[in-house]
Amino acid sequence: MCTQMHTHTHPLWSRWNQQHENLEKLNMQAILDATASQGEPIQELLVTHGKIPVLVEELIAVEMWKQKVFPVLCRLEDFKPLNTFPIYMVVHHEASIINLLETVFFHKEVCESAEDTVLDLVDYCHRKLTLLVARSGDSGPPEDDESRYSTPMQELQKQAELMEFEIALKALSVLRYITDCVDSLSLSTLSRMLSTHNLPCLLVELLEHSPWSRREGGKLQQFEGSRWQTVAPSEQQKLSKLDGQVWIALYNLLLSPETRARYCLTSFAKGQLLKLRAFLTDTLLDQLPNLADLQSFLTQLALAEPQPPKKDLILEQIPEIWERLERENRGKWQAIAKYQLRHVFSPSEQDLRLQARRWAETYRLDVLEAVAPERPRCAYCSAEASKRCSRCQNEWYCCRECQVKHWEKHGKACVLAAQGDRAK
Repeated sequence: MCTQMHTHTHPLWSRWNQQHENLEKLNMQAILDATASQGEPIQELLVTHGKIPVLVEELIAVEMWKQKVFPVLCRLEDFKPLNTFPIYMVVHHEASIINLLETVFFHKEVCESAEDTVLDLVDYCHRKLTLLVARSGDSGPPEDDESRYSTPMQELQKQAELMEFEIALKALSVLRYITDCVDSLSLSTLSRMLSTHNLPCLLVELLEHSPWSRREGGKLQQFEGSRWQTVAPSEQQKLSKLDGQVWIALYNLLLSPETRARYCLTSFAKGQLLKLRAFLTDTLLDQLPNLADLQSFLTQLALAEPQPPKKDLILEQIPEIWERLERENRGKWQAIAKYQLRHVFSPSEQDLRLQARRWAETYRLDVLEAVAPERPRCAYCSAEASKRCSRCQNEWYCCRECQVKHWEKHGKACVLAAQGDRAK
């Protein structure tokens, strides 16, 4: 009887897995639509069927699970996972959602279709960016020092840290796209961005710390495409995509008529914003000419008297998803963790193989290659690649040497995917 119970995945977990697979497929299709310029059917479908608020709620639910349930789960005496794959999929779920939102939020109608949940999304982005600033003293995400991660759980913790860093960078892009819509945002959302969170000052701190850039052995490196990449000397004056997102968000928040009328330029805000003048070089202005308007604004600000903090009484709408989820589950985190340990995170080998097979099908790259505009890149050195891992068919390499060097990282995923193929 015991064996029978463990050879069938819990229906709740099966439904969640199906939902995650569907989300991944949407994600991949949205990226292909955007890169191949084939129109944007995914974005239109999400808007038409009112799915953006659903995605925002799901995003915050996973964020809360990571904060409230995951630590309790790790402390349970019975928690000795032989395979961390099911937990990794839940951690990865948040990254999948924010990635999809980043791809589709480029379009203003997507932001408008978020309706009241845009407030919750602004709060979410603020939490992620605050963590990004706080961690910038630690030189960004963890290094790939394999010797530090001997157990599956330690390896999972490392992957979760790296993913958290990447999620924060995606949240920055989503926030920038929200600022593109300041003319159509509600007063409550503007007040949340400018007064409650003072996003202009937070963005100044991000520019100062630039957590996606670092110096390593005298060379400039930038975090791009999920890894640190050395920037050639000839490219070092070029504005990085993430720095560009910060500058555009600042431009939108400081120079739009809707925000200028509402942002209180206190002495603190004035001091923070004037730090931007040091960054506004001719090289930067050549790349983003609109910033000349921001430069003029800062010149005027330097001469202006700071304003006293406003004490307007505004009937303000507040974000409710986080508050509601926390209220509904308060005092239940231990019970949730125990239930999930029993029904979700203790799969049989048969369950694992079945799930691995389904994931191998979800991530079939040969389908993507037919329409993707770019050639595959080597998983180790990022050069253009022509050879594929014969075992799992998922990773590409430019030469045998790179494949050998990358095996230490790729091995586990490769074996899992290959098992899935054999189980078909």
